Amino acid sequence: MTEGPLDHPSDHPSDHPSDRPPQLTVAASLAAVQGLVLLILAILELASVSSERLGFGLSTAVFFAAYGVVLVGAALALWRRHGWARGPVLITQLIVLGLAWNLREELLVALGLAAVALVVVAAVLHPATIAALEDRPGDDE
Repeated sequence: MTEGPLDHPSDHPSDHPSDRPPQLTVAASLAAVQGLVLLILAILELASVSSERLGFGLSTAVFFAAYGVVLVGAALALWRRHGWARGPVLITQLIVLGLAWNLREELLVALGLAAVALVVVAAVLHPATIAALEDRPGDDE
């Protein structure tokens, strides 16, 4: 039996970039960068672990690594227009906004964190993004 032109999942017309609104691309890209930053922080934490703080250092590194992997995965799923990925990405932005508030003494860091989080929230909640995530043929299988 031969495969038709749309038999491969990545060949589906809804997966083409022209069907992905720019807001969705922005949200997925920034979430992926946030996930990569968490992975870098995990590596840096591992590099700074000493015998005095072995348990804390290892648990922090594992947490950053796991959260980074989940966030990169959610960003990729969001870019592929999977609606479930919106939740983890939005929850992360709320956490980042709280972190920005706690770091308000470091104004540039706080403003940078808050700006990125607000852009991602606006992009994920934009009507074009919501429509793109809801209009995905084949998701009801």
